[in-house]
Amino acid sequence: MSETGGGRKRGGVFDDLAGMAGGAFSALAGLRAEVEGMARSQAEAMVQRLDLVRRDDLDAAMEVARRAREGQEALEARVAALEARLVPAPVPPPGDAVPMGTIPEVPSGRPIGSAAMPASDPTSGLA
Repeated sequence: MSETGGGRKRGGVFDDLAGMAGGAFSALAGLRAEVEGMARSQAEAMVQRLDLVRRDDLDAAMEVARRAREGQEALEARVAALEARLVPAPVPPPGDAVPMGTIPEVPSGRPIGSAAMPASDPTSGLA
C-alpha cells in the first residue's frame, strides 16, 4: 500500500460521504418544498371553509361602498337644497292673526294702506 493508493481510498470514501450528504440535502430540499405546498393547500382549504375573502376582493368592495356613500351624500345635499327652495313663507302663529274684516294698523295708529290709497278721481267715473 502506497500513499497514493491509500490517499485514493480515503478520497473515495470522502467523495462517497459528500455525495451521500449532497443527496440527503437534495431530498430534504424536495421534502421542504412538498411540505410547503401541502401547508399552502391546507391553508387555502381552511380559508374557503371559513368563507373568508381575499384582500383584493375586500379592497374592491370597500371602494364600491365608498363611492356609494359619496353618491348618497351628494344626493342628500341636493334634496336639502331643493327642500329649501320649496319651503313656503312662514305662517304667523294664531295669536298674531288679524280677524277678517279688520284693517291692521301700523305703529303710528293709522290703518295700513290709508296713506297709499289714492283719493277718488272725479274723471275716473268712480265716486
